[in-house]
Amino acid sequence: MKAITCLAMLLISAVAFTSSLQANANASEKTQLLSASDFADIADKTARAQAMFEEIGKVIQHPRCLNCHPADNHPLQGMDMKIHEPLVFRGLGNFGVPGMECNTCHGANNVEIIAQADDIKSIPGNPKWHLAPLEMAWVGKSLGEICQQLKDKERNGGKTMAEMIHHMAEDDLVGWGWYPGKGREPVPGTQKAFGKLFKAWVDNGAHCPTA
Repeated sequence: MKAITCLAMLLISAVAFTSSLQANANASEKTQLLSASDFADIADKTARAQAMFEEIGKVIQHPRCLNCHPADNHPLQGMDMKIHEPLVFRGLGNFGVPGMECNTCHGANNVEIIAQADDIKSIPGNPKWHLAPLEMAWVGKSLGEICQQLKDKERNGGKTMAEMIHHMAEDDLVGWGWYPGKGREPVPGTQKAFGKLFKAWVDNGAHCPTA
């Protein structure tokens, strides 16, 4: 009987998780990103790349991304980007301090909360859940400043532009932004569309907005 009950609970959880993914995908696709072809009529290559990055900024400057790229030692949360509750600290490796590491509360997947309180409907999750290093902080910076930062190996995790393309298009922690769990607005478009646009920006010279 216990085995049957556990199996039933697992099946219910799987259905709920799948439904949550589909709901997030539908919500995200309602706000589509423009594709590289939408910028084809901009003759000047520099202006074309800058316009592409403005579109990329719809993802990069969304709270889903900014919350994990704070300018201090505390993650942010919510669309209003308030300080994380409970109060947690970055720690030496960006995974939190001993006794309060990120994975103390954040597991490998989003977890839907059955008894919802304070409008919190789910707990985010990813196997690599952690803060971006301070040198990769985005909060408080203009889109142009973030753009320059992404091209600087000293401030982008030591990545080449080819590696940055792969990171944006394939990394599952980046991909969480499109599937942030019940109760959270996903970033616009899809990771695939975002990755293609980011590559097109690089292919067009990776020019940054001036502001």
